[in-house]
Amino acid sequence: METVIVIFGGSGDLTTRKLIPALYNNFRKKRLPAPMRIIGFSRTPATDDAFRAKLGDAVRASVPSEFDAQAWGEFAGCLSYQAGDLENTSSYADLARKISTAGTPVNCLYYLATAPGFYPVIIGRLGAANLIAEEKGGPYKRIIVEKPFGRDLATARALNDELHRILHEDQIFRIDHYLGKETVQNVLMLRFGNAIFEPLWNRNQIDHVQITVAETVGVERRAGYYETAGVLRDMFQNHLLQLLTLVAMEPPAVVDADSLRNEKVKVLTALREIPSEYSLRYSSRGQYRGYTAEEGVDPRSVTETYAALQVYIDNWRWQGVPFYLRSGKKLSEKSSEIIIQFRRPPTQIFDVQAGVTELFTNHLSICIQPDEGMHLRFMAKVPDQGMHTRPVDMEFHYRDSFGSGAIPEAYERLLLDALQGDASLFARGDEIELAWRFIDGVRRGWESGDGPPLETYAPGTWGPEGGDSLLAHEGRWWRHDCSPHPHSPPLPAGPER
Repeated sequence: METVIVIFGGSGDLTTRKLIPALYNNFRKKRLPAPMRIIGFSRTPATDDAFRAKLGDAVRASVPSEFDAQAWGEFAGCLSYQAGDLENTSSYADLARKISTAGTPVNCLYYLATAPGFYPVIIGRLGAANLIAEEKGGPYKRIIVEKPFGRDLATARALNDELHRILHEDQIFRIDHYLGKETVQNVLMLRFGNAIFEPLWNRNQIDHVQITVAETVGVERRAGYYETAGVLRDMFQNHLLQLLTLVAMEPPAVVDADSLRNEKVKVLTALREIPSEYSLRYSSRGQYRGYTAEEGVDPRSVTETYAALQVYIDNWRWQGVPFYLRSGKKLSEKSSEIIIQFRRPPTQIFDVQAGVTELFTNHLSICIQPDEGMHLRFMAKVPDQGMHTRPVDMEFHYRDSFGSGAIPEAYERLLLDALQGDASLFARGDEIELAWRFIDGVRRGWESGDGPPLETYAPGTWGPEGGDSLLAHEGRWWRHDCSPHPHSPPLPAGPER
């Protein structure tokens, strides 16, 4: 049976930079279904040939080492374009005729690569044109919805209601490209594919967990969106909370979409809300110097470009273990990492310098980007220096084990999974709503008058002082083990708790 992929927003940046290169790479690797067609739908007038030429230039630029002129020629034959108005019902009638050119049923995957405000419009028009209804035993009809999925709990629920009015949950694929990253998926393999870690993965052995997603760029051309979102909505509600669930979830009974997502929902259900009166103690927010001078930004803007949270999961495994989450723009380095910090030994028996005991803890660093891999730090004896010890790393790097080109773009995996009907790496409706419930609580605290001040921080630093204070209150500090040049601050004068 033929498969048709329709990309709404076909002339947009996401289609050009991410979706078509990902589909081309899957085609080149012979992973896409056949026969297959890809239709770009957008308001901008263009011919099929102009559409193909534009995308060919984009693919050639994005993957020059992997561009194969013959493979592109075959792939380009699958591409076509339709100019249309997202709000005009006649455009969907034209689309229906283009999808079913031979009058035979086809599998359809619709990708919403448009501004979020158009999501309800597109969903409603597809339903009215009978383009998305599934019949028992017939071809599948699925839809991929890009983030942001709402801007708070109320709007997320409204969008879910609109989707569920027309589709079943198993037809809906809410995409978060972070879950398509190989290194993010490897968190599950690390935890549940290796017997050595699971006995240690609990409150008895782990002191705390750090999750960092840092960017060196500023708001760039996204000011219109970013001014209404800020880093809390842009990064925490999806990326950071998804990473949190993967670290904290219980082992699923089987590896399928429902089982995996059920366990993630349990984590979000147990995530302790930060009451407004504790907002100052357990959160920090900042704005990089120069943000208000960016094009499209209100000169009086109080939108946060940095945030850090200290959160707790109230269940048997994690009770009392703090999880520190932070993300920001214009920070010192581009880095995404998870640090699992284990507890200190109950007593330190090796004096390393004049009877002073080194304050050392084991920690596992999961490096999501840019230096994808893992580091396990432990103590070793320095040769020929008595019982002098030094921390050393046991390291794994993807590039060393699998080659520098082994890690595909996240969209390759996610698009392939959607075509195959595997929703394991996509968010379910209840996940989205629970995440928004937590984030809305944080925002209420910030807006209550009891929250932290909006601190200004210098670009190229690791953010405002308040972010460091979250950990310093309890004798801890942020680690940067996945940086190109890992470093830690000097050991504190007092004991680390």
